[in-house]
Amino acid sequence: MLFLVGALLVLGVVIGAAAHVPVPVSVVAGCAIALWLALFAVRERLWGHRRAGRPDHERGGLR
Repeated sequence: MLFLVGALLVLGVVIGAAAHVPVPVSVVAGCAIALWLALFAVRERLWGHRRAGRPDHERGGLR
């Protein structure tokens, strides 16, 4: 519950900050965040495929 309150607080700060900057700055920031998330998703997908072929003891996981 505390995590949810903190997340909503951060969301409010970010939205409040976006309301006070010019639209082009908000668009550029949004595109940068979208690119970062896309690169993260691609990296995780590729890394997950490489990990899938290794035995559990090599991944450090429990059997």
